[in-house]
Amino acid sequence: MTRAPLLAVALLITALPCAAAEKGDAAAGKTLVYTCGGCHGITGWKNAYPNYHVPKIGGQNYDYLVSALTEYKKGERAHPTMRAQGESLSDKDIRDIATYLSGLAP
Repeated sequence: MTRAPLLAVALLITALPCAAAEKGDAAAGKTLVYTCGGCHGITGWKNAYPNYHVPKIGGQNYDYLVSALTEYKKGERAHPTMRAQGESLSDKDIRDIATYLSGLAP
């Protein structure tokens, strides 16, 4: 067996704890999501303009939440309310929010 596959496995194993450590603080995230429930916490809620179903975010995948909030922050997603929310968040805030929301029961 060559060393390259062993090295790749060793690097993957050592990277796993670091990835978990990068997640945020759920308690801080709980504090930050107080405005989110106004739309995302109402079952069957539809936004008036543009008219669309507001997705449930409690229990959502951590990586998806980080990606979505980061895209709103960077202006890569177009919803005006979410862009304004995203622009106000630091990268740490995003990780904290994603950690808290992904830990909720779906």
